[in-house]
Amino acid sequence: MGSYTQLNYHIVYATKYRHPSIIPDIRERLYEYIGGSIRAKKGSLIEIGGIADHVHILANLSPSLAVSDVVRDIKANSSHWMNDRTEIKRPFEWQKGYGAFTVSYSRIPSVRDYIQTQEEHHKTTTFQEEYVAFLERHGIEFRLEHLFEDEQHG
Repeated sequence: MGSYTQLNYHIVYATKYRHPSIIPDIRERLYEYIGGSIRAKKGSLIEIGGIADHVHILANLSPSLAVSDVVRDIKANSSHWMNDRTEIKRPFEWQKGYGAFTVSYSRIPSVRDYIQTQEEHHKTTTFQEEYVAFLERHGIEFRLEHLFEDEQHG
């Protein structure tokens, strides 16, 4: 008997200090680069989106790799890629940490729709509010004072 998996993750992470660093002129190319990074790790990108201060990724990942390793490599590689772009006027970094939530195959369409409508969603909700809601919805314990880096406290 063979081994079969369907390991889908909704991954969310922000820019350092949530600076609006993902400018529209480069956003699609960044997303393409991240998709290539996921494919290089034996995964497949299902959907990607976000706004200037964070990204949402819906991906099917290989069971042979740890989610933490995949996310670490995607963040590191895409940071280097962003810093090589002349359009970026300040050093680019992702914030430490990330959220990764499993997604049932039957929920993929609704998560895709959610990611595709980020611009609209964030007209009324900040990234911080959205992220806290994700953690609460998934029963993840956290301390708010340790959740986000800011420029004053790192």
